[in-house]
Amino acid sequence: MTEIRLSNLGKDFASFTALADMNMTIADGEFMALLGPSGCGKSTTMNMIAGMLEPTTGSIEFDGRDVRGVPMARRGVGFVFQNYAIFTHMTVWDNLAYGLKARGTPRAEVARRVEETASLLQLSPLLKRRASGLSVNILQRLAIGRSAIVEPAIFLLDEPLSNVDAAFRAVMRTELKQLQRQFKQTMIYVTHDQLEAMTMADRIAVMDHGKLLQVGTPLDVYNNPQNTFVAGFLGSPGMNLMQGHVRQDGSSTAVDFGAHGSITVSDTAIEAAAAKSDGRVQFGFRPEAAAPSQDGALRFPVNFIERIGSRTIVHLGDPDNAIKIIVANQTELPRVGEVLSLDITKGSERFFEIESGQAVGRQSDGLH
Repeated sequence: MTEIRLSNLGKDFASFTALADMNMTIADGEFMALLGPSGCGKSTTMNMIAGMLEPTTGSIEFDGRDVRGVPMARRGVGFVFQNYAIFTHMTVWDNLAYGLKARGTPRAEVARRVEETASLLQLSPLLKRRASGLSVNILQRLAIGRSAIVEPAIFLLDEPLSNVDAAFRAVMRTELKQLQRQFKQTMIYVTHDQLEAMTMADRIAVMDHGKLLQVGTPLDVYNNPQNTFVAGFLGSPGMNLMQGHVRQDGSSTAVDFGAHGSITVSDTAIEAAAAKSDGRVQFGFRPEAAAPSQDGALRFPVNFIERIGSRTIVHLGDPDNAIKIIVANQTELPRVGEVLSLDITKGSERFFEIESGQAVGRQSDGLH
């Protein structure tokens, strides 16, 4: 296992900055997901850790040793790409054994590890098959096994499940986590799919436009986003964000949403945030934190009802304050065009500054 420390890491391509001032430590044996949209810098970060790119600024340390200038072959990393790059003229057995044979591993040990890895990845019945006749799903499973079998100290996966079907992705999420636990490797997983990151990773690093925005456990990042980008990017649907005016309601503080109603809040930190933006603040809540109520504090017209199996997504509001809530599929709802009253679960509210989008009040673990 290996601890990875990134210090002020940056990468420029001519005048374009792909990554800027990234500081993060990935612990021995940790499963870290780099999560963000296309072009956010996550693959660039992974390629620098692997040794495929040299940083423009900053350093990368493996267990305290600066690896800048150390070639990929000497870094002890295994890499699985989105495009599986399998030797299609070889059998599954030969593909799995390739890296071990190249290292001069004794024949008996090669056989043992091939059988063990094939069993773990459900490839045993296919060991004698040529890779050229296998499905995309199986080829990606084989690519993961071929890299994992040599037991690298650091295992890097760059969107390995993007080209496979949804059912197979669900299976592989479980198998990848089991694989990492078995070999106890430090694993870095690049993905734009929040479900992959949330279900597999010990911690998630959320990135956007070449910047690291937040690092934390899946639940911490989901429950306590540090800015509006993280709030909206995580969740399906993402966090609802509404602009409201902060006012004093007797001895209490309230956020007023005009015709949509108002809510009383206990977090007085929002007053300082609102003072920066003419008394306005962004109010956030997760779709599952709202519940229909006959005398709810908030009121919105129903725009669309989306029924998805066991849950229903209700689209509400107007262009200025459009929100979504999630309810059970048996919940009685008004018709489209009618008004639905809502209550928000106390303690689930989050507040953000209007201009910066930064969270106010309750904070998450932050950047580590």
